[in-house]
Amino acid sequence: MPKLSLIVPVYKVQGYLPECLDSILGQDCTDFEIIAVDDCSPDGSGAILDEYAKRDDRIHVIHLTENVGLGRARNAGLEKATGDYVLFLDSDDTLSDGALSAIRDRIEATDDPEILIFDYVRTYWDGRVRPNSRADLLQEEGPDTFSLSDRPQLLDLLQIVWNKAYRRDFVARSGLTFPAGYYEDAPWTFCSLISADRIAVLDRSCVHYRQRREGGNILKTVSRKHFDVFDQYGRIFDYLDAHEELAEWRGPLFRKMVDHYLTILERPGRLPQDARAEFFHRASADYRARVPEGFTRPGGGRGHKYGMLERDAYTTMVSALAAVKLRRRVKKRTRTALNRSKRRAMGAFYRSQLGLPLDDDLVLFSAYWSRGVSCNPAAIDAELARLAPHMRRVWAVRSDTADRVPEGVRVVRVGSREYWAALARARYLVNNVNFADSVVKREGQIHVQTHHGTPLKTMGLDQRKYPASTDMDFKKLLQRCDRWDYSISANQFSTVIWERVYPCSYTTLETGYPRNDVLVNAGSEDVRAARAALGLADGTKAFLYMPTHREYQPGFTPPLDLGRFARELGPDVTLLVRGHYFYGDSPHVNELRRSGRVVDVSGHARVEELYLAADALITDYSSAMFDYAVLDRPIISYAPDWDVYSAVRGTYFDLLQEPPGAVATTQTELLKLLSTGAYDSPETTGRRDTFRRRFCEFDDGHAAERVVRRVFLGEESLPPVVPFDERHPAPTPTQALEQFERA
Repeated sequence: MPKLSLIVPVYKVQGYLPECLDSILGQDCTDFEIIAVDDCSPDGSGAILDEYAKRDDRIHVIHLTENVGLGRARNAGLEKATGDYVLFLDSDDTLSDGALSAIRDRIEATDDPEILIFDYVRTYWDGRVRPNSRADLLQEEGPDTFSLSDRPQLLDLLQIVWNKAYRRDFVARSGLTFPAGYYEDAPWTFCSLISADRIAVLDRSCVHYRQRREGGNILKTVSRKHFDVFDQYGRIFDYLDAHEELAEWRGPLFRKMVDHYLTILERPGRLPQDARAEFFHRASADYRARVPEGFTRPGGGRGHKYGMLERDAYTTMVSALAAVKLRRRVKKRTRTALNRSKRRAMGAFYRSQLGLPLDDDLVLFSAYWSRGVSCNPAAIDAELARLAPHMRRVWAVRSDTADRVPEGVRVVRVGSREYWAALARARYLVNNVNFADSVVKREGQIHVQTHHGTPLKTMGLDQRKYPASTDMDFKKLLQRCDRWDYSISANQFSTVIWERVYPCSYTTLETGYPRNDVLVNAGSEDVRAARAALGLADGTKAFLYMPTHREYQPGFTPPLDLGRFARELGPDVTLLVRGHYFYGDSPHVNELRRSGRVVDVSGHARVEELYLAADALITDYSSAMFDYAVLDRPIISYAPDWDVYSAVRGTYFDLLQEPPGAVATTQTELLKLLSTGAYDSPETTGRRDTFRRRFCEFDDGHAAERVVRRVFLGEESLPPVVPFDERHPAPTPTQALEQFERA
């Protein structure tokens, strides 16, 4: 049997679950088991648990067939626990380094207490860490073990179960289980503390209690479910009735009950407005039914509120709370005035347009900070034209790039009156980056964030760990992300990352990337047309070289001797070079492209056409590898500065260990791979297959259709993802030539 059993209930936490599990598995104390309970989670949490369980036999996964809620999920874990002690950890929280060793050592030092209480800290999305405000109660003073009668002030700790280790035989002997409903921690916490003969404390923060920016906290949910608190305290007092020896705790627990009821009444955003009077009257009835003989109300304003409950004086309570609301209203008016001043700076015309009705048939697209018509927004635009031709589609484009817009596309130039009018009145705004800070999200407006790549490098809030890579204002970043209604995902790997690093209230659509549809649906003629547009002759082998942006380089300096490559690869090979869109023209490329053997395609509008034309991709850390993998063609990872890049920017996996194909870290190695054909072998094909199954799981050629049907047509039932082994990517250039010659 393990020393410790950690019960981890799991529901809709795929963005945080890996970090939670890693914090347990990385402990220096290894004498534990994890009982992870998938509470019929609708996201990818169950699959994440299964993947971890395959790698570590200390993890035992229970998949519930229906959602039963936090309390009952914990009960399911309790039934399977075999450790001497039971701990509970919420699946969006983490253990601190060395936590389990400290807990184990303190248990042994205090001769196996029935309950060990340890400390925690609150952690916030912006990096703030706030200690437990009652950490003073956990000082290791006096006897090693004691009963609650010796330290009754421990009742003032937050009513939570995850800051304690419980001896499993004590749990069984006490008959403790979790009830259903909100506030399920209260009966367990209070009944266990008053029942234990031997309690110990550990003055150490063992849990990082995540304060999620959006969602994940029932206390921020307006619902009648808050009425569950009455049943929970009913269970506590039933427990007292069944244990006469615990009668001394009626007074303290009565006070905790009343304080809890008042907190729910006073906190905005919990009870529906039409339920407040009913809640008050029920709280008053509980007060009068359970007030202990000789009970003395607290002094001050709190005691006054006790008196109102005792008299069932709801009208008086409403008047008292009205004064509090008035103060809040004044603060709100101040904020409104500030927002008005900001909008005033946007210009009178934009303000006037914001006052007009939304245009239900108007869609405004933008991509890459309005550089042109491309990427996922362009693919959605094309599919929208097919499925909903009545919609009017407009693109926001910068003046300096407007001349590159394809014929027939309606544009508004960024900064113009037409641009501000479209921003203000379009029902739908679609972008692969964020719109400017000055854009106002109107009620009823729908923002679609398509993203523009699967992340190898750290993104969003994760970049806080790599300050050399960014000077981003993360608060403003999340304010921009707050405007999203939908976030498009190409794979579950991205979904988990986006939901963690952009913790806002949007809906994730796991549709695949619309821009990749063409890589599945294109035929031989499309491949040949793409090559012809680049001047590639039949039989010419084309390598597409796409290095990514490096924050520590001011311009595009290819880490390759392109001239040497052009000479040594031979006359039948052409190198297509595409610099990152952050960089302008490169003199290094301009010098070489005159030969025709190196073709600069940095300005090519549609990268998908370059993918179709190329026989293979050479890249370093660019997200191009994830898209090109849809074609099932060779990918060569050229990573000469992996150590520097991964240290400066941070990455989500080790590319050298999990590559999509062949790997080279020097020019000599890369030349050898290309010249000998070793880049395309059974071994590299196997790596590519593993990579594709992980990162191309939704890219089946119908991504744009799924987005349009869900977002613009309001359909809930979408075309299912074609099974991976039934997909047929676009033909290779060799296959396209063979089909042409046969025809």
